[in-house]
Formats: sequence, structure tokens, C-alpha cells
Amino acid sequence: MARVCQVTGTTPGFGHHVSHSHRRTKRRFDVNIQSKRYWVPSLRRHVTLTLSARGIKTVDVRGIDAVVADILARGGRV
Repeated sequence: MARVCQVTGTTPGFGHHVSHSHRRTKRRFDVNIQSKRYWVPSLRRHVTLTLSARGIKTVDVRGIDAVVADILARGGRV
């Protein structure tokens, strides 16, 4: 599963592990991705979205209908 939020578009960040001796090795900062199931009244069905924690808060504030409309307008799949 790709670690990308369907609402915010947040993707993993990249950086380095830095040891005590300052040797650097590559690492990846993953997004806090959750799979969440919502009832969408406009579609009259459940949809499962892959959301970050910030994306879940966005759905709570704006409403699921508005968020799903934005995803569909961008050409996303719901």
C-alpha cells in the first residue's frame, strides 16, 4: 500500500539516520496512514479512504461529502 493520504496528498519524507559518530544512512519518515470507512450520503454507499491523521481531521471539519467531491474532481478513485 502506498503511504499517501487521499485527502491531503501527504507523502513520506526522506532524510538520514545520524549515528553518534555522525555517519549518515538513508531513512524514510512515513506518514501516519489509516484506512477509514465512511458512509457517503450523496453516493448512498460506504467508501474506504486511505487517510493521514490530518486527513481524518479535515473530513471531520469539512464533511465527507465535500471531501469526496474534491477527490472525484481531481480524478481520484473512491
